[in-house]
Amino acid sequence: MTEFKHTAALGAGVIGASWTALFLASGRSVAVYDPQDKAEKAVRDYVETAWPTLEELGLVKDGNPDAVTFHKSASDAVAGARFVQESVPEQLPLKHALFAEIEPALDDDATVASSASGLTLSELQGGWKNPSRLVLGHPFNPPHLIPLVEVMGNDKTAAGTVEAAERFYQAVGKVTIRVNREVPGHVANRLQAAIWREAIHLVKEGVASVEDVDKAVWAGPGLRWAAMGPTMLFHLGAGEGGLASFCERYTDSFNRWWDDLGVLHLDGATVSQLVDGVTAEAGDENPARLSAKRDALITAMQKATAELRRQ
Repeated sequence: MTEFKHTAALGAGVIGASWTALFLASGRSVAVYDPQDKAEKAVRDYVETAWPTLEELGLVKDGNPDAVTFHKSASDAVAGARFVQESVPEQLPLKHALFAEIEPALDDDATVASSASGLTLSELQGGWKNPSRLVLGHPFNPPHLIPLVEVMGNDKTAAGTVEAAERFYQAVGKVTIRVNREVPGHVANRLQAAIWREAIHLVKEGVASVEDVDKAVWAGPGLRWAAMGPTMLFHLGAGEGGLASFCERYTDSFNRWWDDLGVLHLDGATVSQLVDGVTAEAGDENPARLSAKRDALITAMQKATAELRRQ
């Protein structure tokens, strides 16, 4: 029996629409809430576009793209839903108002997950009388294509709720990690921020262009990171000696590099420099075509590695 057979997606932006497509593909029904009049068409168009990719990745499991309903009331959307994914804009008052509306309408055993990337779980819990069924379920964009979900509960979360959310995400094809302690940005966004900070620093210091820094990532360590994480890769980098040997060899080098990393904040001049650089890098490609190319590359990589990861 499929756990969490009926779901709800609150918010029909890019994240919410992507979650909807994935949930539908997994054989579940989805009730979508969004107050915008254009929401239904936007979600249906998104699902239609995403469906061939979901099929290509083997994520369509008796799914029906039409097993979706649309609601202008969030409380109506969550009625009867066992799993609710909240993806409304990152504004705390807006999320709190939404939580206050849906809490009385939720089934007693419903699990609610927030896609929030910039807000913490404790901040989100402030919108509940009883936040025991709320967890963090932060995806990477687009959720139907990027496997990662960061899951977190705390001392206010009911026993078993985090585990239930992890089971659900894994059942729809996701890869989960557990966030054990609350920090701004969770885990993966902080890693992205650290890499981007140094990328910007290298551009500002005239070490390389925006295009060449981007190229240095995707044509270099990015390929390795798509296979394994940095610590495991360094463990393999010293042969039989493993990570201990790697650290023995390279500690002085890494300490020197870390001491020289840039500390900076985005300001107007820096943003202008980055915009000029990425505009030159994009050339004649518009964002839609670049996004399609990105998704095709990610899909191809996912297909190529799927069988190896199952071994």
